[in-house]
Amino acid sequence: MINQEDIIDKSEYKEQIEDYIIEMDIRNYSINTLKTYNSILKNFYRFIETQNKELTQKQLLKLFKKYIQHLKRDKHVTQNYIYLVTVVLRKFFEFCEFSIYTELKAPKRTKSLPKSLNEQEVYDLIHAFDDNPINTPVRKITQMRDKLMLTLLYSTGLRVSELVKIERNSIDFKERTMRIRGKGDKDRIIVFDENSKKLLKKYLEQIDDTNPFIFTNPTGNPLTSRYVQLMIKKYAKKSGIKRRVTPHILRHSFATHLLKNGVDIRAIQQLLGHSNLSTTQIYTSVDLHTLKDLYDSAQKTRVSNLEK
Repeated sequence: MINQEDIIDKSEYKEQIEDYIIEMDIRNYSINTLKTYNSILKNFYRFIETQNKELTQKQLLKLFKKYIQHLKRDKHVTQNYIYLVTVVLRKFFEFCEFSIYTELKAPKRTKSLPKSLNEQEVYDLIHAFDDNPINTPVRKITQMRDKLMLTLLYSTGLRVSELVKIERNSIDFKERTMRIRGKGDKDRIIVFDENSKKLLKKYLEQIDDTNPFIFTNPTGNPLTSRYVQLMIKKYAKKSGIKRRVTPHILRHSFATHLLKNGVDIRAIQQLLGHSNLSTTQIYTSVDLHTLKDLYDSAQKTRVSNLEK
């Protein structure tokens, strides 16, 4: 016999999803994270809604396992997505005070090496529209803004969510630094180079100095991450880069090229705003060309030493 206290009201369950997302918003989770969590929770809710039985915690756990099986067999999602769904639902069940949250075991994530552009591809991307004729002041500012965003993404390793929220008063031109609020609401200082400094100064002279945000749309609101993603796609196409280019690939290119040029990995960790060095080590995997050069150099030295 089912204990009435164990029964989960489906309508209340749906309200708890809304309460949880509000709680996350209050705790300053990013908009992208909120959207992802909301989508995962609502997809699972739609799945359990198809069940006509009274829902208990024990049945909810069984449905979770059936849902994971459904995602793997019918939706053919990746192992990393299964991991994400499990983590999200476990956190949500804990929020709801469902004791079964401890029984949700996340599978191992697959670790793939992030891709990066080479230095020439980055240059071609940033300068893709330099020769395009500009016939209006608005287009001139827009093109200047887009080029500056590309330059900053690559030269500083900023996340796109950090880029679109840069405020004028966070910039220190004398020190060539910016104060950025990153993941987990943590502040960090990033450094920019002389070229970025020149572009930034020139751009700021052209825009409204009463708006605290420097990258805005015509209504004065900060640009969205989606706009930046589409802009990069347009620049990549114009520059002739065939493979997919994203803000994250520019961030990884920044880290990879620093490592390739001898910058200490702990300095890169600080610039990227990583809490753990292990995260930085994944992002800064040495590209195959560099690996071959290092290998060949080591082999020549070894052979030379043997012949002496």
